[in-house]
Amino acid sequence: MREKSPLKCVNVWPVLGLVLILFSFQENTVSERPPVTNPKVEAIRTVVIDAGHGGKDPGAIGKNGTREKNVVLPIALAVGEKIKEHYPNVKVVFTRKTDVFVELHERGAVSNRNKADLFMSIHANALPATRRDFYGTETYVMGLHKSEANLAVAKRENAVIFQEKNYEKKYEGFDPNSPLGQIMLENYQNAYLANSVNFASKVERAFKRADRISRGVKQAGLLVLWTTATPSVLIETGYLSNPTEEAFLASDAGQDKLAEAIFRAFEQYKNEMDN
Repeated sequence: MREKSPLKCVNVWPVLGLVLILFSFQENTVSERPPVTNPKVEAIRTVVIDAGHGGKDPGAIGKNGTREKNVVLPIALAVGEKIKEHYPNVKVVFTRKTDVFVELHERGAVSNRNKADLFMSIHANALPATRRDFYGTETYVMGLHKSEANLAVAKRENAVIFQEKNYEKKYEGFDPNSPLGQIMLENYQNAYLANSVNFASKVERAFKRADRISRGVKQAGLLVLWTTATPSVLIETGYLSNPTEEAFLASDAGQDKLAEAIFRAFEQYKNEMDN
């Protein structure tokens, strides 16, 4: 009968030690690796803020002599500064920072050159002396005017082209006072209309929260919006033809209140679009 050979003892501790070292190294490597996250895409990276009129173009003039160009500039600058303060990654571009005349087509060109994600043109409204009781804010988007009042606003804002040289050539024969001129604007690409209305609605809601009377979002054939290739609005901050509202628009407190409301609307719009 064959004898059983004695079992050989094998020292496994070096092998186990190597396994433990490798496992520990792998665990540390995995734990030190940063978590994988999807980078947040910011939809609103550049905003162009346009203070209406300026220089030789005073815009609307109130009963007490307040000029639109002098009211809307500090509001526009204040909106821009608030955006810079709260959103340092957003590029803010102004069409004017001083009392200078900027042609309508150049305002839109500034927006297009900077590939703006949002364009806002800030104005103050006015009516003839017989309507001094009229007051409130309005925000316009590009479109066909649905009423004579909207048409009147479009004609007044577009009439500034008469102060430009060779305006017939620049605007391809457009005449703000001609029905045919208004029909020309029907060719507007409304790819940005939905977002324009979205932002305009937020502006008017913000004005309401700031205790202003909102006259709502409206459409009109406005050249300054027609030339921009981005969501665009024209904000009428109030009526200079109303003495009470004129005093509010001319005051530092009034201008800051309006600027804060516009900024809050921008903040809400940006957060919505980014997410």
